[in-house]
Amino acid sequence: MTKQAQIEQMTSGAGFIAALDQSGGSTPKALRLYGVEEDQYGSEAEMFDLIHAMRARIAKAPAFTGEKVIGAILFEMTMEREIDGMPTATYMWKERGVVPFLKVDKGLAEEENGAQVMKPMPELDALLERAVKAGIFGTKMRSVINAANPEGIAAVVAQQFEVGKQILGHGLVPIIEPEVTISIADKAAAEEILLAEILKQLDALPEGQKIMLKLTLPETTNHYKALVDHPKVMRVVALSGGYARDEANERLSKNTGVIASFSRALTEGLSAGQSDDAFNATIAGTIESIYAASVAG
Repeated sequence: MTKQAQIEQMTSGAGFIAALDQSGGSTPKALRLYGVEEDQYGSEAEMFDLIHAMRARIAKAPAFTGEKVIGAILFEMTMEREIDGMPTATYMWKERGVVPFLKVDKGLAEEENGAQVMKPMPELDALLERAVKAGIFGTKMRSVINAANPEGIAAVVAQQFEVGKQILGHGLVPIIEPEVTISIADKAAAEEILLAEILKQLDALPEGQKIMLKLTLPETTNHYKALVDHPKVMRVVALSGGYARDEANERLSKNTGVIASFSRALTEGLSAGQSDDAFNATIAGTIESIYAASVAG
């Protein structure tokens, strides 16, 4: 029943996905924004202990439940750790009613044709087996598009779907994330090419298989409506991509059927030094605002 309940929640539940998956490269910045400077930890292990404590604090906040946060993307080390003596993915679903996802990519390759595909993932099958055992529902992997270059965008989308099929083979639902950089001059043109490439790959997917998509909020409202309505797409979610939370929410609320999967915009305003009451009040306000923008469409 768990799997079916999770499928229903991800397909039609009202709310958004929390992205708690900062990796080694982005953790120092996430901690700095949280009020923890680099001189406050002496090793990578201490750094990951501190980011886990931040994630656990968010997960335990009274407002962080499946009523408004329907899913959460975890970092590999987060999956392997515990919250209140319970494996994180189990805690998310059993205690909070939040569907657990796992970030599986190992970062980005060098830019080619205005885009960055994912680095090779030789250990992916082993990681996916661990994820299944841990009770993970799906995965997330990110590529980046920096120009409206048809070859670069096609390469990104082809790789995403190729790895997506590997993930589907383990019974997990892949969140395919070809991020378009928000600051590029030809963003709208890149989004036109991206939409066409995704539709091409979706049409080639076997019947009955479903994926999710995580996309940059588009320049043209409802640009991705064909993906929202596509029978092989479980859900389209949006990344904040560097937009401040207010602007991300504003853009999101105009895109029908798209929900948030924010990372930095979710933790904006949180601080290690806050009292539990202040922390919980801040995250509650944030969750409410992102939830409202997600259900507005």
